Amino acid sequence: MLAGCPVAHAQENHLPEIQVQGPRDASIGSADSASEGAVERESYQSRPKLRPGDIVEAVPGVVATQHSGDGKANQYFLRGFNLDHGTDFAVTVDGMPVNMPTHGHGQGYADLNFLIPELVSGVRYRKGPYFVHSGDFSLAGSASLDYFSALDSPFAEMTVGSHGFRRLLAAGSRTVQDQTWLGAIELEGNNGPWNVPEKLRKANAVLRYSQGSQTRGFSVTAMAYSSRWTSTDQVPQRLIDSGELQRFGSLNPTDGGKTRRISLSGKWFDKGPSGDTEFSAYAIDYRFDLFSDFTYFLDNPDNGDQFEQTDRRRVFGAQGSHTMANRIAGLDGVLSLGAQWRGDRIGEVGLYDTEARRRLGTVRNDKVSQDSFAVYGQQLVSFSDHWRGYVGLRGDALRYDVQGREPVFGPLNSGRGHDAQLSPKFGLAFAPTPAHEFYFNAGVGFHSNDVRGATITVDPKTGDAADRVPALVKGRGAEVGWRFQPHENLTATVALWKLDLASELVYVGDAGTTEPGRASTRRGLEATLRWNFDRAWRLEVDAAVSRARFKGVAPEGEGNHVDNAIERVLAAGITYIEGPLTASLRLRYMGPRALDTLNAVRSRATTLLNFGARYAVNRQLTLGLDVFNLAGRKGNDIEYYYASCTAGEVVSGSCGGGVNDRHVHPTEPRSVRISARYTF
Repeated sequence: MLAGCPVAHAQENHLPEIQVQGPRDASIGSADSASEGAVERESYQSRPKLRPGDIVEAVPGVVATQHSGDGKANQYFLRGFNLDHGTDFAVTVDGMPVNMPTHGHGQGYADLNFLIPELVSGVRYRKGPYFVHSGDFSLAGSASLDYFSALDSPFAEMTVGSHGFRRLLAAGSRTVQDQTWLGAIELEGNNGPWNVPEKLRKANAVLRYSQGSQTRGFSVTAMAYSSRWTSTDQVPQRLIDSGELQRFGSLNPTDGGKTRRISLSGKWFDKGPSGDTEFSAYAIDYRFDLFSDFTYFLDNPDNGDQFEQTDRRRVFGAQGSHTMANRIAGLDGVLSLGAQWRGDRIGEVGLYDTEARRRLGTVRNDKVSQDSFAVYGQQLVSFSDHWRGYVGLRGDALRYDVQGREPVFGPLNSGRGHDAQLSPKFGLAFAPTPAHEFYFNAGVGFHSNDVRGATITVDPKTGDAADRVPALVKGRGAEVGWRFQPHENLTATVALWKLDLASELVYVGDAGTTEPGRASTRRGLEATLRWNFDRAWRLEVDAAVSRARFKGVAPEGEGNHVDNAIERVLAAGITYIEGPLTASLRLRYMGPRALDTLNAVRSRATTLLNFGARYAVNRQLTLGLDVFNLAGRKGNDIEYYYASCTAGEVVSGSCGGGVNDRHVHPTEPRSVRISARYTF
């Protein structure tokens, strides 16, 4: 915890408060550095959100987009990564992991569409492999989102907007003595701007029971979510340029999917004389079906290239931690210990060739069981009034069993195995004055590969021999930084970082999934500013530049640029809160990036400006207005460069081995949503 390396002040029979040098105030938020912090609640609640997953853009440097329907997981970018749907960005909601290993669509798939943003009580983040609490998928960063246990008042809110958007949310809580019930239900529909209506149908519910005090208590939470939609996938830029396809058109109106997530989780905590102890456990039932078509008629000129990806699993897990004050060689410190377990019982993870959602053949159909175990410890020490540091060690182990059920190649691709890794962490902070703090962090982390790749021997699509990949892939990172907080209304941070990865996870457009690639190295610079320059006004600015390259000599015909790695991000927002009015204006710029390893083809920059406002008419009624893409810019949420072949190109004979082109999913045009909330 860079600048968050705490100074432990020993107190008799009580765990010390974790403090840092320099002033703190909730109005600024508790960002300890550019690499760890907590986002101020007003920041993520006031900003307009086109989709639930947009809330993670409150984490400095994170960009969340979408390229295939609002029922599908967001596309994430951070620290020189195109993270696809979550390959190296770990997300938890109320203590439960969101990323799915060995997923039908892609490794680390993190679908946040079940999130109800109004219930989020806190957003905490870490970036880089420097913290023992973060494990798989957290090399670039992690975000932890928590839910309220009680609401100030029950409310009902209705929202309607452009392109057939409608949403109904009702939530409330009731407390009797130390017992609280909280419930919420959400219904949503949307067609979007697409020529083929999205027909999103979403239902979401949360029920929580909590009991206890601030020092000791427990909670039990049940969540249920289901969604179905028709998607418009990315399309060739050449068809838009020629006028053959409209900007919001589709080449396959039967693409889309459905998903379901049901969970039960529990937490228990005790903040007693011997320290802080927490324990939590969860069970998740998950279903996923997705029909996609990225290459159209390239591989199958007769029936088309649509494919179905399925995932049926149950996820179980538990974790516990204990934090206590201690002394080492006469120095005050804090010792943290923890253990984690997660078990995925995947009844089916499949890939099928389809036409108009009708199965034509099975490519893969596997049953997978995998368990991950972790133990960690971290010692924080205050050396003096100006120096503090920490050392930590995390151990992870993975066991897996893959049973292929496709009759031809399934038995050849079955197998079981295990892998393990030790990840040391280290940090040092120096505060020469209360306003300035310098820090250094270093650590080892990892991401996991799809374990089907760890047992494969034959490519099920071609029948050729296939190389196995390691189940766990190591990453090493370090950073130096500076934090400046002259007073409680201004905080600025700067961090210079570097990350080396033993194997890149690369998105494959024609398969709609990720596969292991070459070793890579990244480095970059991040800066943040949080400034309350007036009682009613708050300014936020986040800027990041990064450079990503593959290591070693490039294979013939390739280069060393990591394709689709984000290079420049600028996010800025200004918020006004005075009396009954809250207003927020947000700018997000995502710069050009290489779309191929030679850097011969680059994406276009995308700039979005969003506006949101809430006005409390009286104690009961609050009206809201959100305007997305206020300037009406024609950017793209995602761009890929690969070969495809359309039906017209097959007929004309101009396809050959495919036409290399940009494939884009446009940002949505200017749209408006209005809402009315009634508080009981």
